[in-house]
Amino acid sequence: MISMTVAGNVGRDAQLRRTQGGDPVLGFSVAVDMGKDKNGSKRDAVWVNCSIWGKRAENLATYITKGTKLVLTGRPGVNVYEGKGSLTLSVIDLTFMGGSQQRRSDDDRGGYDEPPPRDDLDSDIPF
Repeated sequence: MISMTVAGNVGRDAQLRRTQGGDPVLGFSVAVDMGKDKNGSKRDAVWVNCSIWGKRAENLATYITKGTKLVLTGRPGVNVYEGKGSLTLSVIDLTFMGGSQQRRSDDDRGGYDEPPPRDDLDSDIPF
């Protein structure tokens, strides 16, 4: 199996959806900073469309918000739509970077919460 690891910032709050069969899937995008070129000009970020499936998706939905810094490992892929390709990642493992993560409340006052313990996230993985 091919795997890919990326580190970056979440571009917008993750969205929890369900398949027609009722399976939860969490979708979000991560911007990967590509640094500067040899002339010192900032390169464009590379965007990766990520998905997490199952109980982990439900558990992580409130923690993956715009600006959250993540390191993700998973199965890479490419979606092509109308001649344009986009990089995808089916997430197998993730790490929150930077300690406590800021979480926005519905009224935008904010607050701080720790991500859930890893034991709760990996309980449904069959391997």
